[in-house]
Amino acid sequence: MSAPARPAAPAPADLPAAAPVAVAAVRSLQSGSRRRLLAVTCSLAVALVLAMGVRVLLGAYTVTIPDFVAILGGETIPGASFIVLQEKLPRAVAGALAGAGFGAAGALFRRTLRNPLASPDILGVTQGAAVAAVGMLVLDAGAGGGAVMAAAALAGGLAATAVVLGFSTAGRSGGRLGAGTPGGSGGLAGALGGTAFIVAGIAVATLCQAVLSGAMLSLNQHDLQSAAIWTAGSLNAVTWERIAVLAVLLVVLLPAGGTLHAHLAPADLGGELAHGLGSRPGRTGLGALAVGALLAAAATAATGPLAFVALLSTPVARGLTGGRPSLPVAALCGAVIVVVADFLAAEAFGGARLPTGVLTGAAGAPLMLWLLVRSGRRS
Repeated sequence: MSAPARPAAPAPADLPAAAPVAVAAVRSLQSGSRRRLLAVTCSLAVALVLAMGVRVLLGAYTVTIPDFVAILGGETIPGASFIVLQEKLPRAVAGALAGAGFGAAGALFRRTLRNPLASPDILGVTQGAAVAAVGMLVLDAGAGGGAVMAAAALAGGLAATAVVLGFSTAGRSGGRLGAGTPGGSGGLAGALGGTAFIVAGIAVATLCQAVLSGAMLSLNQHDLQSAAIWTAGSLNAVTWERIAVLAVLLVVLLPAGGTLHAHLAPADLGGELAHGLGSRPGRTGLGALAVGALLAAAATAATGPLAFVALLSTPVARGLTGGRPSLPVAALCGAVIVVVADFLAAEAFGGARLPTGVLTGAAGAPLMLWLLVRSGRRS
């Protein structure tokens, strides 16, 4: 009996014919992803402008659009000019800038450490910045204005990040952090380990909170009241000077953060492939953490430690982009979150004007618990 005939294998000449089809399919997917990313970015930018418009024009004191345009043009309208230029507009601008800083910082931490809980407001960065800023008040050095407070907050945020890195890598093997690890997950995510970094960050955040509480007890009554409101995450004390300092810092830090965020993309494919492509995820990750800490500290110096904004922004951004990491989208999400939260905190509870951080904390706490449960199920 003759053996059953086998199906003929495709001739070698037929294989290259399928290559253009595969390339076209990949390009189509990439083009669709880019179109979605562009659409989401533009939509969030429009949403931010609308949210800022609502924050400035509506509320207990409403301002018409013609009056607002006239005020911006230099016309003085009794009552309205002061409220717009000294209260509503500064809060809207500061909220947008600080939210963008927190959102970008969260995106950098999340992509570097590949942990959904890796956020500067959980890992002690914002708390370290707050301790340094309040320390200026204790030392009577805060009279130098927003620049002094910002410099202190930047130093405190970097110091907290360095302490967390030091403790999370103490006793661990695997080579130098800056060089990354060729295998495994590569870069800092492989060298640090998620649990060690998160535990070290929470410990540093708790220590900073204790130091902050002790430092506030040494303030006089006036400074204590101001510091208590500021540490709750309030935009009440924002000034154009603080806004100018924050804007200058963001002009420098956001492009640097965007570049580092993009350079971390090969590490998403794995450590070995990233190194094969010439990427150095360890060194890039250290730079990303430093820039992320500076972004979070700069935002903290302007508005206080707004709880969970960085934590909220990244998963919302990834949900909108279909899971694709994007620092601009995360920054815009953070900006919209803070502006909307500030409007609700000031206008949605009658005569009670809550600190903005109360609302962001109330929204972020359930998300953090959900992320913990989700991480446990995946493990």
